[in-house]
Amino acid sequence: RRSGTTQGEILIDNIYCFGLAMDEQRYLYVSDHVKGEVRRYKFGENIGTLVAGGNGQGAGLNQFNYPRYLFVDRQQNVYVSDCSNNRVMKWKKGAKEGIVVAGGQGDGNALTQLQYPVGIFVDTLGRLYVAD
Repeated sequence: RRSGTTQGEILIDNIYCFGLAMDEQRYLYVSDHVKGEVRRYKFGENIGTLVAGGNGQGAGLNQFNYPRYLFVDRQQNVYVSDCSNNRVMKWKKGAKEGIVVAGGQGDGNALTQLQYPVGIFVDTLGRLYVAD
């Protein structure tokens, strides 16, 4: 719902949204867990630009398997908790593939593993925090 209104309004349709993030330029980033992708939307528009994934579900570096939460840093790098691949991916602006920055070594509780990661945050020093 837009601020100052009493009725709901569909801003983006045909999407299975799980996570949302907004950068300093007011672009909205949305993870679609069915399409396995993240799109960036200019605020107020409903046509998005693919910024991560979009190559079907899978475990490749250009794929997601149930992308959930997002974080976007000041350089517009997009961090995504790739839940069913047990990893967190970083996609640099304009990249065709992501980089595994946490997990990716199977399901587990070792320091190199994650078990269905969800919430993520990156501080100003570049340290990644993961709710696992």
